[in-house]
Amino acid sequence: MRIRLTLLTLTLFTLSCKDNASEFSKKNGTQHDQSDFFVAFNELDSAYCEKQKNEISYHYNKLINKSDFYGQFLVAKNGKILFEDYQGFAYKEKDDKNGKNKPIHIASVSKVLTASVILRMVDQEKIGLDDKVTKYLDGFYHKDITVRMLLNHRSGLRHYGYFIERDVKWDRSKRITNQDILKLINSGKIHLESKPGTRFAYCNTNYSLLALIIEKVSGMRYHEAMKELLFKPLGMKNTFVFDYEKHHDTVSQTYKSNRLRLAFDHLDLVYGDKNIYSTARDLLKFDLATYSDNFFSEKLKKEIFKGYSYESKGEKNYGLGIRLREWKEAPTLTYHNGWWHGNTSSYITQKTDTVTIIALSNKMTYNTYKTKKFIALFNHKYPVKLDNSDVGGANE
Repeated sequence: MRIRLTLLTLTLFTLSCKDNASEFSKKNGTQHDQSDFFVAFNELDSAYCEKQKNEISYHYNKLINKSDFYGQFLVAKNGKILFEDYQGFAYKEKDDKNGKNKPIHIASVSKVLTASVILRMVDQEKIGLDDKVTKYLDGFYHKDITVRMLLNHRSGLRHYGYFIERDVKWDRSKRITNQDILKLINSGKIHLESKPGTRFAYCNTNYSLLALIIEKVSGMRYHEAMKELLFKPLGMKNTFVFDYEKHHDTVSQTYKSNRLRLAFDHLDLVYGDKNIYSTARDLLKFDLATYSDNFFSEKLKKEIFKGYSYESKGEKNYGLGIRLREWKEAPTLTYHNGWWHGNTSSYITQKTDTVTIIALSNKMTYNTYKTKKFIALFNHKYPVKLDNSDVGGANE
């Protein structure tokens, strides 16, 4: 009798990690099996799930001081959530706590989502990667810059946060918009940092312009286009583009490391490079869709996940809307980090191991960026160690 009960228990436990596609999507909400972008990943065995969950939990508890963490953390393999945790406050002054359905500002991880809409338009032949920006933005001053150069940060453009301070002495009491940035560039007063196509320089201006291209091609405001073309089709119900007038006192707030709330400023209307609020679970839905050939064609994936900048030696590189670590003896790491005010974010999408790692925080911490080290639990070839404290910065 005991043997039968044991076998029954093991069978039930195994099934909990080996749900079929429909049951798994219903229980976890990570994929919709009727979606055009559904991917049937290989099932995971229960012993593996339990082992990985324990390992992740152990290292996560060493890494994160839960009493001091405001944010979300999730690790998934083959679409299966192995571990997730939600801590701290979204809006401390209102006693509003973080949770799986509470959107957080994802900072520059927003670039990944902006790029995905542009790239899907490329697949649909509405945009050409090597089209000149002048084709979409009337009067654009720098005629040699292409869409691809905006995506891979090789445009030579300067960061709007710098040139509005140094070149035009922007009135900080006035919030700058994407259209303002375009007008300033088109004035001819903002010089380039380098000749287009000659070197990599990470620059938020590139993605503020890509957002305007989305508006031009879609005929919708960026906020609506992102909702209709990405968030709704993928079931990302807790994801939206920030609108200051609508959201400034209702969204999750951002805090210094000492828990003092940070105010919104003159740069908080610019979108495309930032200003998307989302959750770890919604970003997982997005990530799983990117495995589908219906989301990106195989031809386009080769363009997205390759490096473009080799003028300097090193393992760091950038694709189209995604950062790369090109290691000689291990699969390339594909990820993106973010930092805006006190919000830090990290999105790891490791295609070779079908692993997704997402960390979002709305209180300043560099621990968010350490999450890339969890890939060591899925492949011993990666040259990272979970006990190594050298993690680099937000824009590495």
